[in-house]
Amino acid sequence: MLHHMPAVSPSSWNPSYKGICPCVCAVARKTPQISASSSDNLRLKLQFGLVRLKKRELTISETIFCASQRPRQNPSIRKEKPIPQNVDFPPVLPKKKKKPFPIPFKKIQKAAREDKKLAQMGIEKPLEPPKNGLLVPDLIPLAYEVLDAWKVLIKGVAQLLHTIPVYGCSECSEVHVALEGHQIKDCLGPTSRDRHSLHSWVRGSIDDILVPIESYHLYDPFGRRIKHETRFEYDRIPAVVELCIQAGVDIPEYPSRRRMKPIRMMGKKVIDRGGFLEEPKPWRLGNPSTPVDFDTYRANERFPPPLSEDIPRIAQETMDAYDFVRSGVMKLMKKYTVKACGYCSEVHVGPWGHNAKFCGAFKHQWRDGKHGWQDAIVDEVFPPNCVWHVRDPRGPPLRSALKRFYGKAPAVVEVCMQAGAQVPDRYKPMMRLDIIVPESDEAKLVA
Repeated sequence: MLHHMPAVSPSSWNPSYKGICPCVCAVARKTPQISASSSDNLRLKLQFGLVRLKKRELTISETIFCASQRPRQNPSIRKEKPIPQNVDFPPVLPKKKKKPFPIPFKKIQKAAREDKKLAQMGIEKPLEPPKNGLLVPDLIPLAYEVLDAWKVLIKGVAQLLHTIPVYGCSECSEVHVALEGHQIKDCLGPTSRDRHSLHSWVRGSIDDILVPIESYHLYDPFGRRIKHETRFEYDRIPAVVELCIQAGVDIPEYPSRRRMKPIRMMGKKVIDRGGFLEEPKPWRLGNPSTPVDFDTYRANERFPPPLSEDIPRIAQETMDAYDFVRSGVMKLMKKYTVKACGYCSEVHVGPWGHNAKFCGAFKHQWRDGKHGWQDAIVDEVFPPNCVWHVRDPRGPPLRSALKRFYGKAPAVVEVCMQAGAQVPDRYKPMMRLDIIVPESDEAKLVA
């Protein structure tokens, strides 16, 4: 009669295989006790099996650990995002609707609640330059460079317009850069129905390429607000120039107050601005015909036509100046406050908008002609004014039937490109250079 082996407690086993599983224990209990040599062989087999089991567990755990780790990348190496092949055109905002806020409205409300809470507790609002009226020293050289690039841009566009023809519609804001106007039926002027939505082309000027966005020049942006009755006591200059002046550029014709002590605010109320100073009178009241090199006024007359061999060089310099002005304005607007009307194209450089009542946009009667101020974006201060891209300026005019095959580009980029400048890669997706324009009879066969 066979006798079963007594149950062996784990404490009596060798420490090298303490972690034996229950299934192995059950097998050990059911194994018949036949002899001492058989028992030793069984113990060796069990020990060998436990060692193999532990090695397998370690291998699996190490594999899982290694697979869970991502390969380390060098933080100094940044992956450049590929430039898309084609992008959509900038959306045309409806005129009977307010512009969207560049900052989410919930964040604006949250910041207002925090300021109100600090004011109720009697705590001053923490302000940093330039919000406290002081200049940012690191941005002063950039402001001078942006102003110099702005002057180069005006001079270059004025010279190129002597050789590159530009047309503008007399009924709407459409601009076209070619030997003749296009035939796309998208005119929205008051008499467009009589012309079947065709444009009424006239010779264009520099204001059709560089859209004049002007702003009031303020001697003290934190001083008295401009009222409707006093609006003619202030000069209006390009918004880009006013932004550079407030960022630290000194122009004798347009002085600006430079504070040595920061202003103090409690909520929305200024409790210490260092007093009010008498603002100098506008210099243009004495001699309004004095030319200014940073204004587009009569720029075509101030700059003569260039030589034919200098046109490609001037076009490339103008293209580089346009890119620098746009990037510089974006950097300055991250620090200095610029306000824009949510209904019209009015722009004000300063912490608060003016109180002049000349907004004639949607539902201006409800606002008594006042502007709906909100934070501005770079396209409102320095608009690109996109125009249809013409691949062959001497070819046939653009047709309305092939409208979806054409691309667009900023007006300055289109002028410089036709003058011989290299187009930057970031403008090529919107120009749709990879699309083949079919013939008129082939356009109906395109899916």
